[in-house]
Amino acid sequence: MKQQFTASVWQEGGWFVAQCREVDVASQGESEEEALSNLREALELHFEPPVATVAPHVHEIEVKLGAA
Repeated sequence: MKQQFTASVWQEGGWFVAQCREVDVASQGESEEEALSNLREALELHFEPPVATVAPHVHEIEVKLGAA
């Protein structure tokens, strides 16, 4: 599946910064093209489903409610 995003690109010192307007993700590069390429990769990673490296421990806990 593909989705379109809007990116703002500006220069800060010797770096170009690319920031996605719809999602709070940004990247940088030595050229505008490199910054956009790095932003594409960052967005792909951002939307990748999380994968646990260690299986979570699931517990049931009992909680006393109300002030007594």
